Amino acid sequence: MKGRLLKGLLAVVGLSLCALLMGTAAPNDTAPTPPGKTTFYKDVLPILQNNCQSCHRAGEVAPMSLITYDETRPFAIAIKMAVLTKKMPPWYADPQFGHFSNERKLSPQDIRTLVSWVDGGAQPGNAKDAPPPLNFVDGWNIGQPDRVIEMPVAYNVPAEGTVEYQYLVIPGNFTQDTWVRAAEIRPGNRAVVHHVIAFIRSPESKWMRDAKPGEFFVPKKENQQESSGNGNQGNANQQQSNSNQQQRQDRRGDLGELLVGYAPGLQPLELTDQAKLIKAGSDIVLQLHYTANGNAGSDQTRIGLIFTKEPPKLRTIQLAASNPGFKIPPNDPNYEVKSQVLLQETVTLADLMPHMHFRGKDFLFQVIYPDGKTETLLSVPKYDFNWQLGYQLAKPIVLPKGTRIECTAHFDNSANNPYNPDPSKEVRWGDQTWEEMMIGFFSVTVSDTKATAASLMKPEKPGTRTPPNQPNAQQPDGKPAAASSGGTGSTSNQQ
Repeated sequence: MKGRLLKGLLAVVGLSLCALLMGTAAPNDTAPTPPGKTTFYKDVLPILQNNCQSCHRAGEVAPMSLITYDETRPFAIAIKMAVLTKKMPPWYADPQFGHFSNERKLSPQDIRTLVSWVDGGAQPGNAKDAPPPLNFVDGWNIGQPDRVIEMPVAYNVPAEGTVEYQYLVIPGNFTQDTWVRAAEIRPGNRAVVHHVIAFIRSPESKWMRDAKPGEFFVPKKENQQESSGNGNQGNANQQQSNSNQQQRQDRRGDLGELLVGYAPGLQPLELTDQAKLIKAGSDIVLQLHYTANGNAGSDQTRIGLIFTKEPPKLRTIQLAASNPGFKIPPNDPNYEVKSQVLLQETVTLADLMPHMHFRGKDFLFQVIYPDGKTETLLSVPKYDFNWQLGYQLAKPIVLPKGTRIECTAHFDNSANNPYNPDPSKEVRWGDQTWEEMMIGFFSVTVSDTKATAASLMKPEKPGTRTPPNQPNAQQPDGKPAAASSGGTGSTSNQQ
């Protein structure tokens, strides 16, 4: 397994060396300066500043800095390859569905300018032609935080072995309700940090109450092993399995509300007309995923918060449609898993983010309105675990009460998947990257500041189309809606 995983990671590194440019398309499509006359300081540096340096600088997620000519010149050929093959910027949404404000794209003019610079010998030009350097505030992309919350102790990551997910409760010391309009996580050691999620634990929540504040904590794992059997024993096992799945589903409401996350490709939280609420007396709970890389290291992650000057009119809450009950068979190249939630209040949809692991193949968000109309919100035909991208709607969508959000994902557990750790193994839900997850995250805005995830939505069996006030309604094929399941693929697993 380690051999295949290492092979996949090496492939990721190879792609990362070409993953150099991110930005927004410009309307100007004029021809660039001819090869030989295109220079770094006059022509290339402005493109790097506008599209690259937020990630390509010391301490950021990119594998190299592109601040100076001396830093950029060794990667000239890689830059040309990246822009011509369009391996970067990392953007995986199918353009047929949805419009997104954070779409990453270089203009044709920028691409031609970069190629011209490389073909002309990657000349530096006159340093006097350079634009003023960008001013990054102490590394924070969101600007100077109003408050920085730092891990009270560092975590020491071993050189080898598997590190269980670590949780850390940090006393919030919030004496009054606080509204956050921007938040960013900055790992202390990106070489060992795979991802970090910061949750808000409200004072009434019982989640992680066994954990001592300021000390790393590993929750007890649920026993997901299911014995096989026949007859009554088999039925009992299946009933127990269904009960365990329902308990896991119900406990999601006990989790804290997601504040902000860090992973490669994931952007900081930056809101405009809305904000996230941290109630007085709340704590911050960190979920930390560390990966051993052959060298021991330590990490002390920080979170930066920027507050609103006055309470906003709209509150942002992140929700999720997930399915933890799947079992992906060995060597299955196209295993389908669905998840679905019913909205119990009218909300405004703001963004979408699919999440799977190494076997994730594609992901689809669809909305089913109360009148039965179906719309595709986002299609990611080639999911890439190495870039955890969120997709921000260019125009938020009002979803009335009774609307359903259905997610469909496919997994490639075959030997044809170069990132597959072991195609001979059955795969279930789990935290580690060689296990799997199926989560369709989405953020909504509401005017009710007291709203909670549990009050806004409830999980459903995928395929359910029963109107909320008609529990005995039937599908067009005559089957009870609550028992219906849909979708295509080589196999299907519904919850």
